[in-house]
Amino acid sequence: MDNDDSDGTDRKSRQHAERQIFEQDRVTTVPYPDSRAGKPITRAKVQDANTTYSSSMSDSENPYSPFSSRMDWEIAQWAKLRGLSSTAFSDLLSIEGVNEHLGLSYKNSRELNDIIDKQLPGRPTFRREQIIVAGEAFDIYHRDVLECIKALYGDPDFADYLVFAPERHYTDDDETVRLYSDMHTGKWWWNTQKKLDEQQPGATIVPVIISTDKTQVTMFHNKTAYPVYLTIGNIPKEIRRKPSRCAHVLLAYLPTTRLEHTKPITNKASRRRSAANLYHACMARVLSPLENAGLDGLSMRSGDGILRRCHPLFACFIGDYPEQVLATTVKTTECPKCDIPPDKLESATAPFEIHDLHAVLDALATIDVGDLEFVQACRDAGIKPVVHPFWERLPYANIFQAVTPDILHQLYQGLVKHLLGWLAQACGPNEIDARCRRLPPNHHIRLFMKGITGLSRVSGAEHAQICCFLLGIIIDARLPGNMSSTCLLRAVRGLLDFLYLAQYPCHSSETLSLLDEALVLFHDNKQIFVDLGIRNHFNLPKLHATHHYISMIRFFGTTDNYNTEYTEQLHIDLAKDVYRATNRKDEFTQMTRWLERKEKIVCHAKFIRWRLHDNTPHHPSPRPASLSFDRTRTLAKHPSAKAVSFQTLISDYGATYFREALARYIAQQNHLDESLSRSRLEALAANVHLPFHSVAVYHKIKWLSVDARGHGDPLITVDSVHVMPCRTGTRQKNDALPARFDTALINNGTGQSVGVEGYRVGQIRAIFSIRERDAQFLFPPTHQPPKHLAYIEWFKPFPSTPDSRHGMYKINRLVHSGERVASIIPISNIVRSVHLIPKFGPVAPRHWTSNNVLEECDTFFVNCYIDRHSFVTLR
Repeated sequence: MDNDDSDGTDRKSRQHAERQIFEQDRVTTVPYPDSRAGKPITRAKVQDANTTYSSSMSDSENPYSPFSSRMDWEIAQWAKLRGLSSTAFSDLLSIEGVNEHLGLSYKNSRELNDIIDKQLPGRPTFRREQIIVAGEAFDIYHRDVLECIKALYGDPDFADYLVFAPERHYTDDDETVRLYSDMHTGKWWWNTQKKLDEQQPGATIVPVIISTDKTQVTMFHNKTAYPVYLTIGNIPKEIRRKPSRCAHVLLAYLPTTRLEHTKPITNKASRRRSAANLYHACMARVLSPLENAGLDGLSMRSGDGILRRCHPLFACFIGDYPEQVLATTVKTTECPKCDIPPDKLESATAPFEIHDLHAVLDALATIDVGDLEFVQACRDAGIKPVVHPFWERLPYANIFQAVTPDILHQLYQGLVKHLLGWLAQACGPNEIDARCRRLPPNHHIRLFMKGITGLSRVSGAEHAQICCFLLGIIIDARLPGNMSSTCLLRAVRGLLDFLYLAQYPCHSSETLSLLDEALVLFHDNKQIFVDLGIRNHFNLPKLHATHHYISMIRFFGTTDNYNTEYTEQLHIDLAKDVYRATNRKDEFTQMTRWLERKEKIVCHAKFIRWRLHDNTPHHPSPRPASLSFDRTRTLAKHPSAKAVSFQTLISDYGATYFREALARYIAQQNHLDESLSRSRLEALAANVHLPFHSVAVYHKIKWLSVDARGHGDPLITVDSVHVMPCRTGTRQKNDALPARFDTALINNGTGQSVGVEGYRVGQIRAIFSIRERDAQFLFPPTHQPPKHLAYIEWFKPFPSTPDSRHGMYKINRLVHSGERVASIIPISNIVRSVHLIPKFGPVAPRHWTSNNVLEECDTFFVNCYIDRHSFVTLR
């Protein structure tokens, strides 16, 4: 009983903390105390980027200049952005009459390239340089880092959204609960602004975010590229994380050599040391302009033409564990950020401190004393003897703080990957796969009909899909020796809770404590894997890295500011697709040239759009990130079936009591001023005469995202429910589809943003509409029904508390006298889809399938892991 009371108290405090960042009615914004921070340079001439771009065009009257017409421009755009090879395009234009009929200003790819190269402005060009290491020269292709920063900072697409000064956000007027979201709300920007103001008051900080990751660009032959990407923290994270917004710049291609054929290097240790020196020498060459610019500043125009004194400062380094180790120069198996010993990585209580940057810099300075002294000093400081790491001279930079959390590789491709292997050993691969095949369908759930234990080369996206149901499928699973599964469920729950909490787009000082509680829950129960003989230690760097998440969120904002998933998408656009456009000979020269031309075409397309449609400035009011889920419900304009008879609704849709439920709904709407008892309602319903015997039926409800923050985001489907009978296939095509009647979360009118109070679960059997003339006959004029209604079979109300082991609510169907209870409701009461996980028992019944499990099973667990909204609402 005490445990239940404690769980209830914890749940209420968690819901209170999450409600504060879900319902941000008032956010108290505290600006930086020195009002000069981020201010424009006074009396400077203002000329926006589009006007400057326009002045470089030869024909100011022609919006498509230097192309002669819209046709001329659109074919050039198609040729450069749709993957057509230069030879194929030249062959197309060489067909007799094509060029003349289209009226093009170019006759082949060479002439088109000449127009793009000489007449279109673009982002900075690449240059090729050589770095000498171990007596051998290596090529590096890179751009001027300052010009790249100026290109992003001055992009007119971002002008209305740029942030120029740090802020502190609070949920209350007393400023006790702080919020963290975008980078400017974290402590790094505020603290660095204070340091910079001591030397250069009135500065505008430009946080430079660098990410590196070697990637394979071919399926075979092991051809790799080593791109370096750059973005800036002034651009909001919602824009930065979308590759289509082009908020990242490819800064460089580093050498990919492993130094295997370099003659002076004779052993693996020397080869690794030389490879590290090569990496840092290349990165130092690329980032060296930041040394003076960060200290002295430089004048930069944003896209609206306003001039500020900007200081580009290295802020964040994004990479997977090998990249972090390489950048920080620590040893493999050690933490790249702190001094915890490798044999203490599994500990939840072992003390640690961030590496002492001053001690490391003092050790690096001994290189002028002698080789032996340098090696010994580096060993004492806990780093490898790397000659002049790239961050050594960067102002206000601390590489050990700059290394950011890595959701993709540390959690999805790290801990979740380990967890899947541990659970397969604990519960048995056959049983886990059997349960995967028997999950009911849902918009958010990918059904792995062949199971999950035999998958190979599992991607981060697939691990994320598995996490949506992983905890639910191991409930009641039998463990070896009939051991209790309580600790196993709690350990998995702790890890999944941490994973979902770590991805919140907004955190408060209170919700950050939930991260710590989730981690403690895992550590308190991880011994189960040792007791089962699956593990004998947990000294995993990726597990220890979770202890740094809270401090990093406070420092740089939430993890969606620096997620490596974004760079994985950039690999496709800026490395793999680029490589495929080459002839594989001197490929990096071709890749950089191809990329420059593509960027010019993209920039010109934006300019043309501005000239033709959108040359008025926009000044959207900034809105802090929150946990709110703005979405809009939509149905098809026309019904899926125009006239479905009541008998068909009963036989094919399973709406057994449709006529009776509709009669009760009509009776209720005609007596809204009365408090109707059950018997009175049944008596009134018995007197309802329906003047029709069929209704129009819809088979799907969709929820679309809303561009709540005014960033011009397109509408996408974020949720849906399917309500359709089985469809028989044809002999020619095997296109038979089983019936699908999804479950949904229903609001009775009192449900709130967090918690299950005021909600019920129901299975939707039919979505229908009544003809207007029939509605006017059946309902009073003052209470006409909504256009769309739904027939719902109910589940019992949520219990007062979820299960203390796994945190999910257990529900059953609502049955009266052996029959399912159903009613009619407006679809406006349907909040979202809900995924129910069957109570499988020790062994999943083999006659259950994904298509029939909702009918065969009586007891379910409400899955709270299908997305962030369900995670916040249904726990």
